[in-house]
Amino acid sequence: MMTQLTIDNKKYVIIPEASYQELQRQAALKWKPEKTFSIEEARAYSKKLIRQWASDK
Repeated sequence: MMTQLTIDNKKYVIIPEASYQELQRQAALKWKPEKTFSIEEARAYSKKLIRQWASDK
């Protein structure tokens, strides 16, 4: 069941919460990270960011 609503010439759709959660789950399953780091790469990257953030202060 879906209800369409128009506010200020913009169309919105109202769906049951269970359907919304299923849509979110399906979208999460399709999402892939841009780059996956190895453990060593992740440590090096996090240290680099920490140093950068520390120098900004």
